[in-house]
Formats: sequence, C-alpha cells, structure tokens
Amino acid sequence: MLRSAAALRPGASAAARAAKRRRLASTLTPAAPVSAAPAPPPPGGDVHGYLAKAAAYALGREFGAEFGTERYAALNVATKKEFGDFQCNAALALSKKLGAPRPPRDVAADIVRALEADAGVASVVSFPLEIAGPGFVNLRLSDDYLARTAAAMAADADGRCGVPRAAAPRTVVVDYSSPNIAKEMHVGHLRSTVIGDALANCLEFAGHDVRRVNHVGDWGTQFGMLLAHLDDVAPVGGENDAPELGDLVAFYKEAKARFDADESFKLRARDNVVALQGGDARSLAAWRRLCAASRVEFDAIYDRLGVAGLEEVGESFYNDRLEATVAALGDLAEPSEGATVVWPPGDPETRGNPMIVRKSDGGFLYATTDLAAAAYRCGDLKADRVLYVTDAGQGPHFAAVFEAAKRAALVAGDALLEHVPFGLVRGEDGKKFATRSGETVRLKDLLDEAERRALADLRARRDDRNAEDSSDASLDFDDAELAALARAVGIGAVKYADLSLNRESNYKFSYGKMLALTGNTAPYMLYSYARINGIRRRAAERGDAAAGDAAVVFDDDAERALARHLALLAPTLVNLERDLRPNALCDYLFELAQIFNRFYESCPVTQAPTPELAASRAKLCAATAGALKLGLSTILGIPVVDRM
Repeated sequence: MLRSAAALRPGASAAARAAKRRRLASTLTPAAPVSAAPAPPPPGGDVHGYLAKAAAYALGREFGAEFGTERYAALNVATKKEFGDFQCNAALALSKKLGAPRPPRDVAADIVRALEADAGVASVVSFPLEIAGPGFVNLRLSDDYLARTAAAMAADADGRCGVPRAAAPRTVVVDYSSPNIAKEMHVGHLRSTVIGDALANCLEFAGHDVRRVNHVGDWGTQFGMLLAHLDDVAPVGGENDAPELGDLVAFYKEAKARFDADESFKLRARDNVVALQGGDARSLAAWRRLCAASRVEFDAIYDRLGVAGLEEVGESFYNDRLEATVAALGDLAEPSEGATVVWPPGDPETRGNPMIVRKSDGGFLYATTDLAAAAYRCGDLKADRVLYVTDAGQGPHFAAVFEAAKRAALVAGDALLEHVPFGLVRGEDGKKFATRSGETVRLKDLLDEAERRALADLRARRDDRNAEDSSDASLDFDDAELAALARAVGIGAVKYADLSLNRESNYKFSYGKMLALTGNTAPYMLYSYARINGIRRRAAERGDAAAGDAAVVFDDDAERALARHLALLAPTLVNLERDLRPNALCDYLFELAQIFNRFYESCPVTQAPTPELAASRAKLCAATAGALKLGLSTILGIPVVDRM
C-alpha cells in the first residue's frame, strides 16, 4: 500500500533523508564512554563488538574518559591479510586531540600497551600487537580463539552457530508488504515483502520481540465504486460467493470504468463511501467479502515466498483513532485554507509545505493514519523500535510523520521510528518492469516463471548427468523431487537477487543472472551448501564425525582463513540488526562459500593425513554448513537443500 506523499514537503533531498537515517542508526551505537572492561565474548559471539569496546575502554584509561568511545576507537575489520584481522585507527585522530600534538606512532604505542594489559583481550587476540604505517594497530585473533569458535559453531545443535541472543531485547514492529485489497500483489510488493521479512527474521533471531505488521490498504474512497459494482454482480446475500482475486482484478477495472463513465454509478459509489464510513451493516458485510477474497490470494503468495507470521493491521484499524490523533497534535495542528495542517519547524519563509492531517471536507489522509499507527505501535504495543519498509519515494512522507509524532509526544522521545527505503525493480532494459502490454507484472506470474526456468535448467542438467552414467545415486532425482527442487531454487533465486543488492538502489530484474550457477546467486549458494553436505556424508561414512571432543587444529593457512571468516558471523548479524542492509549478509555468505572452496582444494577432508586432521576438518565443514543454513534459511528466508 502506497502512502501518498503529495501533501508533504516535496523538496526533501536524498542527502537529507540519508542524514536522518544515519542519525537514527547512530542511536543504536553507544556514544557514551566505555567505563568498565567489557566481558570477552563466548566462542561464536560478537568478537568485533567486544574488541571495539575493549579498545574504547583502553583509550579512556590511557587518555581520558572523553576519548573512551567506540567512535574514537575506530576498530574495523582488516581489509587485507597483512593488516591482521582487525585494525584500530584511533592513533591518527587522537594525535591531534591530545593537548600538545604527538606523533601517531607514539600514541599507537600507548594504545598497544593498554590493550596488552587487558586479560580479556589476551583471551581472544595474539600478542604482541603490531603497529603499522603511520600508527595503525593491527590485531590478530588467536588460533586458540578461532579453533574454539569453529568447534562451538559445529557443535551447536540449536542452529544458532554459537551466536548469543541480545542482552537487552527490545519490542520491534516491522511494517512491510502492505498490498491493497481487491488488487493482486505485483512486482512492486516483492522488495518490501522479502526485505521486511529478512529484517524481522534477523531481529527475532537476535532475541527481540518482533511484531510483523501488514499495513494493508483496506480503506478509502475506492471502496465506494467496488461496493456499488459488487452489489450489481454479486450482492450480499446472493448465491454467488466472493470472486477469486484473479476475477477481482477484472472486477476492479470494470468498477473503475463504470465510475469514470457513468454519473449515476459515481453517485452510488459516493453514497456507499458514506455508508461504509458510517458503519452500515450491509456495506461492511460486502467490504469484508472483498477483504476475504483478497486475503486468500495474498496468503498463497506469502506461502510461496516462505513468509509467515504477518499480522494484518490495515488502515481500517485506525479509523476510530483518527479524530483523537488530530486532537493529540495540540497546537501543532493549525487551520489552513479550511484544512488542518502541521507545519515543519523553522523559519516560516523557508520551512516548506505543511503536512495535511485533515482535509477541508473533514476527511483524513495517509499521514493521519500513519500518525495514529505510530502512536498505537509505540503506545499499545510498547514498541521501542518501528521499521517502515517502503519504497524510497516515501522518504519525505515518513520524515514528516516521524517529526510530528515526536514533537507532539505521540511516541516516546527515545522510540526509534525508521524508514527502511528501497529502490525500484526495473526490466533488463532499465525501463519499467512491465508485461508486453505495458501492465505491471503480477508477482504470481513472476514466481511462476522463475520456477519454470529453474525446472527446465535442472531437468537439462539431470538428463546430461544421466547420459554420462554417473554412479553417485545420491544425486538421482525423480520428477517430483526435481519439481520441489525447482521451487526452492526458483523462489530462492528471486529473493536472493533482491536481498543481495543495496536495497536503496534500483535494480534490473534478470532471470538469467539470478538463476546462474556462478556468482553471488541463490543457485550457487544452495549448491555450495549441498556440496558441503555431500562432503560431510562421506566423512561420516569414514568415521570422521564432526561431533565429539576432537579439537579444531590448523595445519594449513586455508583452515585458519575459514575459521576466521566463521568468527565474523555474529558481527555480521549484529551489523544487519543495526544497519538493516541484508546485502551485507549475502556478501558474507558468498565470501564464506568461496573461502570454503579454497579450503577444500587445499585441505582434503576424507583423505586427511591423520585422524585428528580429518575430525578437525569435518568440524570446519559442519560449522560452515551451519553458518550457511543460518544465513540463508533462518535470516534470509531461503530454505537450503541437502542435494542439488
């Protein structure tokens, strides 16, 4: 459902919206000094976050409390192997802040001394620390910590890979999908649905209380014409059931055509709006029929996408709250040309256009509904954080709504209201993604085509393999199994292609690219997982079990590189919770698959030179499979397959 931004400040720039998002996101990262030594993470925990806090604590002790923040610590994941695993860049900035200027390398030496005196840091990092270049401090995770982390990830039977839950869980509302009643879901709903669901999954995995809200477009003047047409073709109490949604699309077009051409029909439609808004029982019954018919098709799409737990709380839910919402705005709500508006703060000469909350005819707008929704979510649901996953064009609308909600105290001052914007889906030619007739692509048709192409490709690969007379019976698929695999690959490809890209960018929809078996695609990721499972099956047959007390050991650089990347799983998920960018998780998973391939090329598992190495490498395989499954299935909502 598209909230109209027409009555809001149209001049809000992309830079201003980005700045607002950064301010909101920054509130999730404590700027206060770290005044106590942080506890080291358990194996599989957020080692990046821990070291950032430990570095901040060291800066505070060494140079003064005002410098003991994570921002000053500037501890980042190293971009090159020679820089270690993490790099603290604080010395360069501090050298200019500390009274008399000091050489950055001297400041770095003080930082190293403070870090090496911390027993917690010693439990995860190898000493001595290294000072590089003009004053960078390089930190290398100890082999012992990496080995313990990989072993813990392999042994975690709960599917969490050792990742702990949030220490301070929040109540979070995620508003996503939001289709319109009496209309089919189209490609424009894809991004909101899959991005919103992935974010909700991540937050839920972290231990937060997540409410998944579907703010459907189930109210408005358009229902007047729909009810008038319904009364003619399938009246309430008649023999006809509510039409299927496929029929409702044609039904909607017919109603719109009559509304545009027939003045008497238009008058009936307007009368129906009044009756519906007045609570007329017959009108409400007909409206519920339309909602129910739409809901059946929505649920079928959600089932195919693997989206569950969406709670429908549409526009109509807030009808009896709108009057009180306008009243609660108090002095912020001012009369203007017969309407009621909220002006943005600032100089009247430059502050821009107002946000209309009630029209001159007494009707309410999307802004009023969104203000009421914010108050309900933060008040009744006690949400600490509310995410609105909609297209980027609605940024000015939500900026105005959030600002008014805070100024009028409709929500608590510390509540986080965040717009999670995304770009448009384009065709391969860069133009609007549409059918040959120019109509918007139905989401159902898009998913059907993805499955069809995936099935054709998989069938061709199966037939080619059978022609080669392969002896691996584990890869034999009958037609039913192949169809199920095609569903997983086809739907997964559509979802992963969307999630793997910067959500704020427009992207070109290409079946060919998203179904490719190479590159950062779902088929490649699913194949990687299935391949690792095959390796694990063969290792288990030989007795090289990943379970048990066998230690993880490093006999080759490729083993350590894999364990090091596995240790970054928890920090990646923490960053996703903060930054709300699923593409970063996709990048992590893709790199994990590539690192594993290099490991497997260098380090035979079933043919390892010693039983100890075989068991260790089997554990690295198990940890990698667990991380891929967690990222793909649990967070991104793309079920993995054991065979492919």
